[in-house]
Amino acid sequence: MHQYRNMKKTTGEILDVNEIREKDPYTVKNYALWLRYDSRSGTHNMYREYRALTLNSAVDQMYSEMAGRHRARPRSIQIIRTATIGDDEVKRTNVMQYTGGAVKFPLPHRIVRAPSKKVRTTFKASRPATHFN
Repeated sequence: MHQYRNMKKTTGEILDVNEIREKDPYTVKNYALWLRYDSRSGTHNMYREYRALTLNSAVDQMYSEMAGRHRARPRSIQIIRTATIGDDEVKRTNVMQYTGGAVKFPLPHRIVRAPSKKVRTTFKASRPATHFN
């Protein structure tokens, strides 16, 4: 049994690769990722949280963030475990600020369009008002 757990890469063989589809790819979920990566100084374990529609997009966010913050290449990152977590289980503040139903985003630069083509003009005498406070 010990031989099956500790296996070298050269003795193993990839039999099949399947993408696991998301059950509901239209609702935003909180994803937790446990990973380890090799840096220039050593091997580190990490726990990260992301808000995304699918697990694949959360993993993509993780790879780009690890490349930006830690200069970690994808070949040096190993994902240990992934999980979907609820709003009450979120630990990180950058994900916590988007939990709950009362999340509002400002609309800072709105351009009012003409309601129909006959009202639309090619040239205007004044600049459009884009800020409505």
